[in-house]
Amino acid sequence: MPGAASRGRFGEVARYFLRLGCIAFGGPAAHVAIMRRELVDERRWLSDREFLDMLGVTNLIPGPNSTEMTMHLGYRRAGLAGLWAGGLLFLLPAVVIVTVLAWAYVRYGSTPAGEGVLLGAQPVVLAIILQAAWGLTGAAFRGLESFGVVVGVLLLALAGVSEVVLVLGAGVFTALLWWFIRLLARSSRRSLPELPRAGQHPWALPRPRRGRSDRQRAWLPLAPAGPAAVSAAAGAAGATTAGIFLGFLKIGAVLYGSGYVLVSFMRAEFVEGRGWLTERQLLDAIAAGQVTPGPLFSSAAFAGYVMDGLPGALAASAGIFLPSFLLVMAAAPLVPRLRSWQPGNAFLDGVNAAAWALILFVGVTLAGEVLDGWFTSVLFAAALVLAIGTRLNTAWLVLGGIACGLAYTAIG
Repeated sequence: MPGAASRGRFGEVARYFLRLGCIAFGGPAAHVAIMRRELVDERRWLSDREFLDMLGVTNLIPGPNSTEMTMHLGYRRAGLAGLWAGGLLFLLPAVVIVTVLAWAYVRYGSTPAGEGVLLGAQPVVLAIILQAAWGLTGAAFRGLESFGVVVGVLLLALAGVSEVVLVLGAGVFTALLWWFIRLLARSSRRSLPELPRAGQHPWALPRPRRGRSDRQRAWLPLAPAGPAAVSAAAGAAGATTAGIFLGFLKIGAVLYGSGYVLVSFMRAEFVEGRGWLTERQLLDAIAAGQVTPGPLFSSAAFAGYVMDGLPGALAASAGIFLPSFLLVMAAAPLVPRLRSWQPGNAFLDGVNAAAWALILFVGVTLAGEVLDGWFTSVLFAAALVLAIGTRLNTAWLVLGGIACGLAYTAIG
């Protein structure tokens, strides 16, 4: 458990993550970048190295990384109660909004347009991601071996290797490297100094000065009122609340990688396996998760509502997120202990370098998708200047980008 000196008030954790859940557009990399800017740079809840330790661990367990980061950070600040408050309140806005969209979809066969929201939010969150990557360089590069890890991870990520393999492999590599160097030192009768603590690595870089798979679908309108909406309103034939909960519980317990992998899992479980969703309903559920704040996994609430109304939405949400809460409850107390153990220290250094490389990889990949015209390029440049050169709160950056996107869409 975190020491009493490191704990903040439960209400502080609750207020922060509820607000974050309301403005967290842009996917997990953007959510992580926002938390790093606000909780490391501005509020000083923890150090960059501690932040990366948590991020590395989330890459090693199933579930949505950014949601699990809210749990880790809540635990770090306010113990077990903070873990549950951070995760639940971060998820609450997304689940409520997606459920309302599902209700409109079932009742009317269409939902409000969200193209302007995506158009304005995406360039801003891209700027926040890249600013976070720059700010984390000092914590990620602990020695010369970190450069090799970063280059290797970037090349393997380009080749399509899964995130969990990259992160775990990087940690094992640096732990074995530590063991090999220590073995050489013993064989040559030279004692090897203990691994340095955070901030004391002899090769550490100086801290820098602060200053979607497929292109995301523009949000609908969805299918016109007709057979799809009518069948959805009646509920999926054979769908049960318990079946929905167990199906999403299974998905949440085994799903690694990008939230977009969720599409294939949901399709196998509920479209092909049970016949409770149609292909179109599945894609519309994913689109709902894209256009709303919070994790893409909130798409489960949309699908659950289409299958079984409000009980289905609640069962789907509980099922897909419950494994993350249980896994983080088990992992969170172990992170500082792993850092204090010398082989574990080396392992986490490798994990952190890999996590940094993946942040950069996601940012560069998104840049190719998002910056497709003069408007998004100008908005990105302005947001990057503001993110690096000012202390403007991230919420205002995101909301300002959304306002610009809505205005541009309305004029266009």
